[in-house]
Amino acid sequence: MKLTRKSLKDRSTYQAMGIRIPSYDVEAVSAKAVAAPRWVHFGIGNIFRVFIGGIADQLLNEGVLDRGLTCVETFDYDVVDQIYTPYDNLGVSVILNSDGSIEKRILGSMAEAVKADFSDEASRNRMKEIFISKDLQLVSFTITEKGYALKNAEGAYFPYIEKELESGPQRVASAMGILTAMLLERFRHGAMPVALVSMDNCSQNGALLHRSVLTVAEEWVKRDLAEKEFLDYVKDENKVAFPWTMIDKITPRPADNIAEMLEKDGLEAMHPVITSKRTYIAPFVNAEKPQYLVIEDAFPNGRPALEKGFGVYMADRDTVNKAERMKVTACLNPVHSATGPLGVVLGIDLYADLLAVPEMMKLAKMVAYTEGLPVAADPGIISPAAFTNELFEDRFPNRYLGDTNLRLSTDVSQGVGVRFGETIKSYVAKDGSAEKLLAIPLGIAGWLRYMYGVDDQGIPYELAPDPMNEEIQDMMKDIVFGDPTSVKDQLRPILSNENVFFTNLYEAGLGTRIEDLFREMISGKGATKATICKYMRD
Repeated sequence: MKLTRKSLKDRSTYQAMGIRIPSYDVEAVSAKAVAAPRWVHFGIGNIFRVFIGGIADQLLNEGVLDRGLTCVETFDYDVVDQIYTPYDNLGVSVILNSDGSIEKRILGSMAEAVKADFSDEASRNRMKEIFISKDLQLVSFTITEKGYALKNAEGAYFPYIEKELESGPQRVASAMGILTAMLLERFRHGAMPVALVSMDNCSQNGALLHRSVLTVAEEWVKRDLAEKEFLDYVKDENKVAFPWTMIDKITPRPADNIAEMLEKDGLEAMHPVITSKRTYIAPFVNAEKPQYLVIEDAFPNGRPALEKGFGVYMADRDTVNKAERMKVTACLNPVHSATGPLGVVLGIDLYADLLAVPEMMKLAKMVAYTEGLPVAADPGIISPAAFTNELFEDRFPNRYLGDTNLRLSTDVSQGVGVRFGETIKSYVAKDGSAEKLLAIPLGIAGWLRYMYGVDDQGIPYELAPDPMNEEIQDMMKDIVFGDPTSVKDQLRPILSNENVFFTNLYEAGLGTRIEDLFREMISGKGATKATICKYMRD
């Protein structure tokens, strides 16, 4: 059977496959969304479909939501052509529980998939129609941290951003350029209110989104490419709100064995594709069941009943900030960033297998329990201790999830500042120095060891995508594997860069120690594992 809206009429066949299908009329809720968009989402990859699309699907099934989602892709148009259009915008959610059980359901919440291609008149006009809709209440985002970036590590605008700032809203291609241009259209058609909701896994994501939009708007006003009143509109939170959120759901790459299972069930053409822009995606998404989405309740044009979604909490900004800091700076993301890259160096594929190594489990627990939790704020709605216990008792050991260390190494340079820097700054504020820390500097050294691009046996490997890959590897080009004396001051520009770590690690008392740990890790074959074992012995 091919996954199409027409095939959903054959309920008995899906039931025989053990796949739940929507109880709502997919055609009707999609048509309503196309006619009057209410909830738009930028960045329509795996995490969006299984999490945000899954929440919308649940609300549609329960009659809480009356229309589907408008899906906008700003980066990789192959996703629309290869994953959305051929399957009538449907997707398959495959939840992999730690006990080995599997939950399968068809998601019909994605109403349309729009390419935000401003070089195409039809796409540009459709985007304008969406953003001047009076029904539009929120625009959400999962475009990763780099989607909001306007400047490089030196603080200069990226060339493509500089070009957009000079040419104005008619010639935009970046996510922030497109969004600001469409916000300008909404301003010019009545200055209607809207909430712009970043759901990306980064610190104070709402503030990050706000800064980027405001920067583009200011540059256009400065160049007389937009009205000065547009700035007042963007700055008025009663008109344009930028709610903060905390999002958490481990979503690995689509797995071949899941594709094979679905095809054996009877669904056609389920295997993953790799697009021309290296997006790894499939008609299905495999993920864990636990999920958390804490959202600041700031929606000037109203909102759906989001709090009725599984794992969703509506809260004030302070609570969201505490929940985000708990997860991103203490309990989960620092553990991934401290251990996942080391897993690649050690030649271990699955994250669950990495933590089966006693010394790696000890390192992971030390990052979270010993060094993170003592300086983590308690959001009240979620217990930090219970959250961390769930990670180590249920989520991290879930081998059925198939999460890989290479995936966890993707774009790590964009997150190390928040994931490690915030905790380091907390210790500096409390003790005057962070030199008492052990697991976090070991993890930072491990990340740099991974970026070196040679495994523990001295064999080169390909790094996961990261915007700083070339820059960091160029800094390390004179470092010789097996010769720790070749490590001189090559790491200093990274460890002292406050644009990377939000603090100078030498001033925090950790820079020299990280250099020494790195030297130990490149001293010869097996040195990385030996270094971890040395410091993680009981």
